Amino acid sequence: MKGKSHPTNDVSLNPSGNVSIRDVIDQVDSSRRRFVQGSIGSVALASAGGLSLAGLVGTVQAAPVPAGLGFPGIGFDSIPAETRARNVAVHGGAANAVLDRVTVPAGYTANLFVAWGDAIMPGGQPFSGNASETAADQLKQFGAHNDGMHFFPFSGADGKPSSDRGLLAINNEYTHEEILFPDGQVGNGYTLAKTRKSQAAHGMSVVEARRVGGKWRVAKTSPYGRRITANTPVRISGPAAGHALMKAKEFVITDSATTPTGNMTDGTVCYGTINNCAHGITPWGTYLTCEENWNGNFGGTGAVDTSAGTEIGKLNRRYGLAAAGFGYRWHTTDPRFDLTTNPNEPHLFGWVVEVDPYDPKSVPVKRTALGRFKHEGAQYVVDKNNNVAFYMGDDERNEYIYKFVCAGKFNAANKAANRNLLDSGTLYVARFDSNLSGQWLPLLPGAVGTDGVALRDNPNFSGANDAEVLAKILVKTRMAADAVGATMMDRPEWTGARPRIGGFDEVEVYCTLTNNNRRGTLPASGNPADGSASAGGARPGVDAANPREDNVHGHIIRWRETAKSVLATSFNWDLFAQNGDTATGKVAKPTNDYKGNTVDTPNGSADFGAPDGLWFDQFGRLWVQTDQVGDGSGDFINLGANCMVCADPNTGEMRRFLTGPNKCEVTGVTMTPDGKTMFVGIQHPGEDAVAANPTQFSNWPQGQWSVASDGVTALPGGRPRSSVVVITKDDGGVIGS
Repeated sequence: MKGKSHPTNDVSLNPSGNVSIRDVIDQVDSSRRRFVQGSIGSVALASAGGLSLAGLVGTVQAAPVPAGLGFPGIGFDSIPAETRARNVAVHGGAANAVLDRVTVPAGYTANLFVAWGDAIMPGGQPFSGNASETAADQLKQFGAHNDGMHFFPFSGADGKPSSDRGLLAINNEYTHEEILFPDGQVGNGYTLAKTRKSQAAHGMSVVEARRVGGKWRVAKTSPYGRRITANTPVRISGPAAGHALMKAKEFVITDSATTPTGNMTDGTVCYGTINNCAHGITPWGTYLTCEENWNGNFGGTGAVDTSAGTEIGKLNRRYGLAAAGFGYRWHTTDPRFDLTTNPNEPHLFGWVVEVDPYDPKSVPVKRTALGRFKHEGAQYVVDKNNNVAFYMGDDERNEYIYKFVCAGKFNAANKAANRNLLDSGTLYVARFDSNLSGQWLPLLPGAVGTDGVALRDNPNFSGANDAEVLAKILVKTRMAADAVGATMMDRPEWTGARPRIGGFDEVEVYCTLTNNNRRGTLPASGNPADGSASAGGARPGVDAANPREDNVHGHIIRWRETAKSVLATSFNWDLFAQNGDTATGKVAKPTNDYKGNTVDTPNGSADFGAPDGLWFDQFGRLWVQTDQVGDGSGDFINLGANCMVCADPNTGEMRRFLTGPNKCEVTGVTMTPDGKTMFVGIQHPGEDAVAANPTQFSNWPQGQWSVASDGVTALPGGRPRSSVVVITKDDGGVIGS
């Protein structure tokens, strides 16, 4: 995810002499160009050179997208892209912004559900609108910058999952310090009180949702309401727990101090979870919150080792740790985040964290068997033999796609028996080959790297025994993936698995590849096999799975496991979509015309770029959310505001369902079990505002709704607020039908 306190994806215009994508695809075995006989459609044909990218659809009149194999159809027409030009011509708005509202199709209604600062548990205070809340207040309020989320239903009166009451587990990814404090980050000095409030706004929130009289409300005094923050006690489990690299300085944390005890932890406990981006769930009913750009919360009060000659220096380089961080100043007041004096603390972040939303007293668990990187999500699949796998992306340019296969099988009859499935298994990383096949490369002590050396004999991972070697592999997951020759991808973000319904029985997984302005730029370089690369620093050429240089608009890849089993070590893949702008005026490159190949009617009506959030609902519809430039400027001038589209996985046809307010990102989506209520996240509206003018770019949601979700309480303005909106169909039907 992108934000003010996260790395930007600046567009590169460096020329490249790389071969044309047509030349790349011509190297592909023609017998394998059809991913699924009869269902791959024009999207994959275009990616394989069979059709013009600009001329896929000739019809000009919208009609319902019909049902297909395991897919119930799409019953709404695309809404227009909310561009700057439309904001002026249709809405009478500013020429340098997009419409500052959430829009949905005719026949649907969107309302505010919960916003940053809303009370979610007993003792919670209403949001003030002037950022006067303390850290103690924030600990009982909805966190900042919500991202991935899931609806966990309670049991209804009939014993079935309720669609009227449940718990929303929601990630709170990061904070915008200039609106978090009344005077901004450095006004009147930077203090521990500011650090504590920022830390209290990170992590995740558990919110009880109830529908009463047809309207959704937050249960503001619910005993299930919970905040898990940067300072919440957490347990560490799995193969890396207790390793020397996981032993950091021990502190006593209070509101007024972070005090070292003089001891080191034992590597099985830590504090907090931060930069929680996308998410996952487990088939046994728990929530997985995934730590993404955690490196930016660290900094150094003195020298920080980033050399290629020491273990800590190489780790810091490979994971993007540096004295400056992303501009947070936690390390200046909280020694736990000071790389200079506490160099092992970063190893306690970058994990998948399991949380039981139904038990407010449960301790979150960092599951080290799933590897350490910038986790964007964790999509589970249970195959026909009850084997379980989780598919994950590492969200940075030129990073990798992973799969973790549990050693044990899922036990549907005894869910408690599954609670430790995430502690043992095999972590794999993907290699995408040019013939549209691929391999899952195991990250195990005996795995042989591209240099012919087993990981146990590689100096980065060597240890007294294979248990120690595995622990090092998991702490240094990126370096292990480098060693075995995984395929560098264009920012792999959310993963989603197509439901096996309606006769569809493949294990089919999708991953959004948001963008990569370094792809195909010169001088060409890669992630060296010795693990010494700096994070996001490679400049790879195009390849079959990432076929566009200066990949501004991104694409979506998908694969099917061999023999329909998550245990497979091979797969077949194709490009589900190459995103872009049909009306682009951008000068084409040899491997990128920037137009994309979106299947829509009429052509260009559902163009979008920078795909990020990706989720299949329980009916088989695919929903894709974007992380474009939020004000519709630059390369996104024709694409407008960030949006969410609905796609047919059989044909690739897409329709725009929602657009977001100015300078926001659309991220996070879930539904009630009956499919008649959808919750969608709106993150960082009005991003980039300064402390002196918090509403400089947006006053959403107050600018769209005057009252809170209870329908009574006046909604305070004063600053934009990341929020969750609730969407229903006016006829009471299933969303998307």
